[in-house]
Amino acid sequence: MAGELDDEAEQTVSIQEYLKGVEEQELEADLVLGGDEGKECTYTNGYMKRQAIFSCLTCTPDGNAGVCTACSLSCHDGHEIVELWTKRNFRCDCGNSKFGEFFCKIFPNKDIENAENSYNHNFKGSYCTCSRPYPDPDVEEQVEMIQCCICEDWFHEEHLGLEPSGEVPRDDEGEPLYEDFICKACSASFSFLGLYPQSIWAAGRQGDAAVDTNKDKNVVEDTSSAGGSGKLDNDVNAHNNPKMDQANVSDGNSLFVGESSQKIVVSDPCVKDASSHTSTCVLGVNLGVDSPALDSKPLFLSKNWRDVLCRCEKCIVLYNQKRIAFLLDKEDSIAEYEQMATQKRKEKLQQQEGAELSLFNKLGHIEKMEILSGIADMKDEIRTFLESFDSSKPITADDVHQVFDNLAKKRRRVE
Repeated sequence: MAGELDDEAEQTVSIQEYLKGVEEQELEADLVLGGDEGKECTYTNGYMKRQAIFSCLTCTPDGNAGVCTACSLSCHDGHEIVELWTKRNFRCDCGNSKFGEFFCKIFPNKDIENAENSYNHNFKGSYCTCSRPYPDPDVEEQVEMIQCCICEDWFHEEHLGLEPSGEVPRDDEGEPLYEDFICKACSASFSFLGLYPQSIWAAGRQGDAAVDTNKDKNVVEDTSSAGGSGKLDNDVNAHNNPKMDQANVSDGNSLFVGESSQKIVVSDPCVKDASSHTSTCVLGVNLGVDSPALDSKPLFLSKNWRDVLCRCEKCIVLYNQKRIAFLLDKEDSIAEYEQMATQKRKEKLQQQEGAELSLFNKLGHIEKMEILSGIADMKDEIRTFLESFDSSKPITADDVHQVFDNLAKKRRRVE
């Protein structure tokens, strides 16, 4: 009996805690979905710079297709869905040739295939070099995973390939000190990034331990052929996805360097105008001719690292050849995506408040009085209930139903 009471007490939450939890879940969903309300298929928007994408294993068990938020809700409701968080340069596949006889319910007139889309093993529900699912049914406590900003695969911290003495750059409270992460496989394929000065690397010891990069090879090749992506976090819209270890992005133009996280100001001729091409290469190396063979290792990048990348004509050509020109685009970053989503959420809430006020103002005097009277009745009923309720007991669903039953009875008596 005592155990049952303890379990019941553990499940008890205050109204403030409940409302705060709902608000946090709504914010998390908005950050993942980028403010997309899931009403329209995004296919007509073409290859979007970044959007939330889902894989339907019921329709495409090979993991070779992705669908937008609206299609995941309208066309694939009740299916086995894998949430990939966001994908860059992706166009909704729902109903194309990969789905056989299945047609999109929202926008069926699609091309046979989206040639520029890129896919990796995340679309099959597998992540990291260990190719485990998320959530992992064989693990009691799910751990956070870190996403590579190039291949956009997700990695467990113990599989990053850090040396025993290496560590993920975090502050004393465990918050990330880096803005982006590049996995060991991608750092090997794009080794020229290692030529940049230490100013672009975040604080922390970044080791070079042995790791099986062959498992990542398919991911890197996929990125080289087309700029692909993928993400994941907690349960959003009933879809599961890996927890993201987000960077703690601070304000200002300084970059974190060294284990002491001291700030320095980087002077770079390419930083002044990120959109312009320069004739002088920051690296001083013709990457098209000299292909540096540097040690591959996981890389953690500090704030504004994209601004430091060289924008000379030869480097621009190289970025395009390797399909990583998106690294020059600050709007490609997750921080920018979430900032955009936050702004959309703010505008949506303002519109809702304005619509409610506008609707109330359009009502006649009698309708307004009925609404105000109803609100007053509810306040009185809740106050009466709380005054007579034993504060040592939790409020149950039956108690809430009783409050509304009393209100309904009162309304019938008035009528």
